[in-house]
Amino acid sequence: MNRRAIGGRFEEKADAFLQEKGMDLLARNYRCRLGEIDLIAREGDTLVFVEVKYRKTAEFGFPEAAVDPAKQRRIRRVAQWYLAAQGLPEETACRFDVVALEGGGALRHYRDAFGGL
Repeated sequence: MNRRAIGGRFEEKADAFLQEKGMDLLARNYRCRLGEIDLIAREGDTLVFVEVKYRKTAEFGFPEAAVDPAKQRRIRRVAQWYLAAQGLPEETACRFDVVALEGGGALRHYRDAFGGL
């Protein structure tokens, strides 16, 4: 199975987990010229931009550690693009979550994992 297919499988698991928590999925793999956001969901009045990270093992670090400051900046820029493309004001309530999955089945959800826009 190629990396894209593996990533898609784990994004589906993250999506199902978030829906169980009451979030509504708005978009999967949202792309623009600035990058991609794995999942975009709504929880109440808040838009939730979700980065999904998977590692087969923790041998090279935990998956959430890959969401470094550079990745966070990229995600913020794509989120701003999404708001503009949807005609939503910059003041729209947003947050950035990370869902980390490991090969053994562990799943960790970090709500508001890094600061806002």
